[in-house]
Amino acid sequence: MVKGTLSKNNEVDLVRRIARWSGLSPGPGSSLVLGIGDDCAIYRPRGSREDLLFTTDLVIEDVHFRRSTHRAEDVGWKCLARGLSDIAAMGGDPRFCLVSLAVGEWAGADWIEGFYAGLLRLARREHTALAGGDLARAEKVTCDIVVCGAVPRGRALRRDGARAGDAIYVSGALGGSAIGLEARVGKARKRHLRPEPRLALGRFLREKVHATAAMDVSDGLSIDLRRMCEASGLRAEIGMPPLFPGASDAQALHGGEDYELLFTAPARVKVPGEFEGVPLTRIGRMRRGDADVSFNGGRLDPLGWDHFA
Repeated sequence: MVKGTLSKNNEVDLVRRIARWSGLSPGPGSSLVLGIGDDCAIYRPRGSREDLLFTTDLVIEDVHFRRSTHRAEDVGWKCLARGLSDIAAMGGDPRFCLVSLAVGEWAGADWIEGFYAGLLRLARREHTALAGGDLARAEKVTCDIVVCGAVPRGRALRRDGARAGDAIYVSGALGGSAIGLEARVGKARKRHLRPEPRLALGRFLREKVHATAAMDVSDGLSIDLRRMCEASGLRAEIGMPPLFPGASDAQALHGGEDYELLFTAPARVKVPGEFEGVPLTRIGRMRRGDADVSFNGGRLDPLGWDHFA
């Protein structure tokens, strides 16, 4: 059993409170189909055949990257990749992004140019227009990325769609970014510096697999799967996920920033063993019961990354 506890003021608890404070009531008759609590908010323009997806993410110096180990290009790439990964988790296509960047006095034109070079390299590859943003000075580099995507009306993959009996899958291998945090070279280092948003896979899961639920693994499998269980009102039973070469069990279960996709599908569905070279591995099953995660017969505490734990 992997032991641990969550603070009463953990991130999930705070998000719930904010959702209550907002007073929003998404649902039938509202253009806001889905609000706070998933990878993206879903907005349905009147008369449109598409739903729009909106997500926002922060990248903060000494929290998500270090100046001593990350080049400006890496920071820019990672900033957009985080937002695109949320679009991927909903099975969507990105349309445009907005970027607000605050930098320290030390950051000259060369660093800022490098940041946008890395961001725009990924943006061009994924056909995501940079449509605007803001610039400011701050003690530490802080970047806020907003990405807008689209999905056919009513077809977005959500965290709350899993059903009892569904099989649980994860793409790729886990723990690579946790290794890459300290590694100087190699595939793990690249995984940490330049994460790959699984956009094509997300669309495949929506169109061909008909996944019942999905989200990206950004904070660690143990905590992200727990969030899916809470959203779907189910418990999960899993075994060891596929390990990135050299990763420990703890790094695979709790290490964050892998940006792979965690998804569920009916047990009868034949999910391929890989998609475009990315392995798709069945790791468990959803069951009826209180929202929790069981690992090899024991309770798996949510020990992934939580800013407020």
